[in-house]
Amino acid sequence: MPRHVIRQGRVVGDTWQFLVPREGEDPATVKLPPGPLAVTLPVWMARRDELLARATPLGVRLDPADDAGEIAADLPRLGLVAVHFPKFADGRGYSTAWLLRRRYGFAGELRAVGDVLRDQLFYLSRSGFDAFQLRPDADPHSALPSLRDFTAAYQAAADGRPHRFRPEGRTHG
Repeated sequence: MPRHVIRQGRVVGDTWQFLVPREGEDPATVKLPPGPLAVTLPVWMARRDELLARATPLGVRLDPADDAGEIAADLPRLGLVAVHFPKFADGRGYSTAWLLRRRYGFAGELRAVGDVLRDQLFYLSRSGFDAFQLRPDADPHSALPSLRDFTAAYQAAADGRPHRFRPEGRTHG
């Protein structure tokens, strides 16, 4: 069954393959499938030159403990950075997204993957994500409206949308 993602506010088919080595598998020797490929940071670090020599789109999947700065210099060469959320309650990926967009200027697809739920989409998009791969039991079509759950934002964010703020000195109204 083909996988679907929410990308830029629409449900679309996904052409990316994700290569996540099994526990104990050597990142330097894991088999690289053909086609658009997103690899974990350890695979990227072990096989960067080999991956860059391929004639297919490349991406990197970052886990919560990974440092986004490790791929900062290569971001112009990447079509996708996927940030893995192993648990709904793990919020480190929000900070990773902000860093990728604001500090490192990543302009490609920034995708939230893993235990991603409808309730997170608005906030994930505010952090800089523009694509979402929901967990397998979630329907992306029914989750789409959640991108518009709120009409006002009170903080500046990586998505560049306007926000409301209270001018200095005002405490009411």
